[in-house]
Amino acid sequence: MTRRVRFAGLLLLTCVALLIGLRIAPHRALAVYAPSSTAVYSSEGRLMRLTLASDEQYRLWTPLPAMPQQLVDALLLHEDQYYDWHPGVNPVALSRATFNALIGGGHAGASTVTMQLARRLYHLQTRSVAGKFKQIAASIWLSARYSKRDILEAHLNLLPYGGNVQGIGAASLIYFDKQPSQLTLAESLALVVIPQSPKSRTPRGAEPDALLAARLRLLDRWSRNRAIDGGTLRMARAPLTFSDSAALPFIAPHLTDMLLAGGADRTSIHTTTSIPLQRLLERSVTRYVAANRSRGILNASAMLVDLRNLEVKAVVGSARYADASIAGQVNGTLAKRSPGSTLKPFIYALAMDQGFIQPRTMLKDAPVAFGPYSPENFDGTFVGPIAAQDALIGSRNIPAVALAARLSQPSFYQFLKSAGVSRMAGERHYGLALALGGGELTMEELATLYAALGEGGTLRRLRYTRDAPAGPAIPILSPESSFMVLDILSHNPRPGELEEGSSTGRAVAWKTGTSWGFRDAWSAGIVGSYVLVVWVGNFDGSGNPSFVGLKAAAPLFFMLADAIDSTAPSPPAPGFAIPLNVRRVEVCAASGDLPNADCPQRVATWYVPGRSPIRVSSIHRRVRIDTRTGRQACPDTPAAFAQEEVFEYWPSDILALYAKAGMPRRPPPAAGNCSSTQAMSTAKPSITSPLAGATYEIHARQMGTEPLTLVANADGAVQTLYWFVDSGFIGTSTPSAPLAWAPSRAGAFNLSVVDDRGVSDSRALQVGLVP
Repeated sequence: MTRRVRFAGLLLLTCVALLIGLRIAPHRALAVYAPSSTAVYSSEGRLMRLTLASDEQYRLWTPLPAMPQQLVDALLLHEDQYYDWHPGVNPVALSRATFNALIGGGHAGASTVTMQLARRLYHLQTRSVAGKFKQIAASIWLSARYSKRDILEAHLNLLPYGGNVQGIGAASLIYFDKQPSQLTLAESLALVVIPQSPKSRTPRGAEPDALLAARLRLLDRWSRNRAIDGGTLRMARAPLTFSDSAALPFIAPHLTDMLLAGGADRTSIHTTTSIPLQRLLERSVTRYVAANRSRGILNASAMLVDLRNLEVKAVVGSARYADASIAGQVNGTLAKRSPGSTLKPFIYALAMDQGFIQPRTMLKDAPVAFGPYSPENFDGTFVGPIAAQDALIGSRNIPAVALAARLSQPSFYQFLKSAGVSRMAGERHYGLALALGGGELTMEELATLYAALGEGGTLRRLRYTRDAPAGPAIPILSPESSFMVLDILSHNPRPGELEEGSSTGRAVAWKTGTSWGFRDAWSAGIVGSYVLVVWVGNFDGSGNPSFVGLKAAAPLFFMLADAIDSTAPSPPAPGFAIPLNVRRVEVCAASGDLPNADCPQRVATWYVPGRSPIRVSSIHRRVRIDTRTGRQACPDTPAAFAQEEVFEYWPSDILALYAKAGMPRRPPPAAGNCSSTQAMSTAKPSITSPLAGATYEIHARQMGTEPLTLVANADGAVQTLYWFVDSGFIGTSTPSAPLAWAPSRAGAFNLSVVDDRGVSDSRALQVGLVP
């Protein structure tokens, strides 16, 4: 007897060890037996697209904890009440079914959840006795290898829901457009009973009678032992409405194509796309192209980016995705195209950073050759001297090329490379033509550049998905130049305003571009806290005279800008905030320099102290005229014959530009016949503080905050003094009045003061550092 007990115990231990070994031995997860679809979601959590799995099924593997408990409980109540207690096969139910079959008592269901899973996993034919034995053996094997939770999860993910729909995850999205965790009690019960008879219970819109009856029977069983309030019970009894698998959403196809190509092994992709904004862009692009078909406008692309987090909110790759005649499935936002003049704002920003210009600096718009390269303006004309801000708004080519030629460390080419523009040839390949769109970049790259402009010169990569890393923040421009360029672009008139002279809507900082040969029309800019870029053209690169940025792309841009502002109003972009180091100063309108006493027209502009080039204007001079001769009056000319007038004294090259532009200036009067002893003297200003030859000591902790007092005397006719440190303008004062200036470093400085007649004084200044 003892030996039998020992043998039995040993056998039992062996079986237990075998079972434990089977459970802990490495084995594949059940999910690998069934390939999964990929679901793409919007930023609101709505389904945008559901792909077929590799076996042509809609199946979205969903973890058991993500399913509602009421659905799991209802399924076990309906199919396998003793699931937690049997080893994969219910011997009582199996014996009862066998007995009924032997005596001809009809069919009685004995399949457990595990047996149903075994049949589906191993594709078993279970109508024969041999097939049933295989199913039983496979169920016991599954129970030995996998936990109850693993088996239940796999069963719920392989349930048939009609056609090629399998599993709770796919069925919930397809029929109810919601995640399983959001299912109501009625919806959960419906998904429990459909798999028992998919052919008769599969819904197509309205709930079939067979499905409603089966669901209500299960609801009666469910409610017998559970406390359900009357309202919930009434809602659970109401007929349901289902969506159809044939009407699955197909939103933002170009974007989802791109994301699926890069993440095919993922079961879910959570994008940053906003469905309302996506629909808005799609409708607007479609309507615009349809309305302008007579002009040969057949295709367009658009992209919208949220500046606050660099999330791509909408992508329209082409006007019609399914239209093969325009290669509609091509994603235009990723195609390399010539950007035309859309890159000019970055040339001006770099020129500001490198100290060449401020918004009112006068530039030359005249015929010029840069070696063998002779750029021309789009309209074939020249306007002569022009303020930098007007040259940018007017998209004048020659000033932009001239500025690009002066850039270094970085050059414009180096700037684009550092900003991540891909597949660029060598710098010599482009030359200065790069300033006018001689290179190529994608809409995505252009949007990234404008986003950097809107973020104070900091470049970060765009984010298409919620889990995409933010990436490094790379400063490519200063906050000051970014702000000043955006301020200029915000004064760029809308297309309708150019003729009507009226302003509508909110301010938008924007720029157009037209590529050589009229192949591409662009408009890009910042609308509130969004970056918006649109393109009009043909994917085959064919040109069309209608493809002009201002005429073809700008109207679509503002159609979208106005619609976005009314649909999703947002605060201004961060780049519109005035940086701490930017100052407002009054300059002479004609020269862009600080006004002297005789400047007749003054305007305000932005500048960066110590960086922006700014000096006292010497263009306007007050001259006494001898009315008898028309010449300059001498000191002894009688007052009755002397008259004062202000004349412009331009350099000869500028006078020549005005003449070529058809705007000749009035020449100053000739000198009078005065004797040399009558020459007039001009008293220059005199710096009285700081003292000459002195060294000023400043404590290290107070550097940048402890001011020095700057004072100068001047002629009695002088009203304004302009102060400079190392050629950088720092402020204004009146004669004998102090100006406070706090050095930011120790060392030698050159201090100078210029009065409003252009006469100056200077001295060396030494600042020492006290630890």
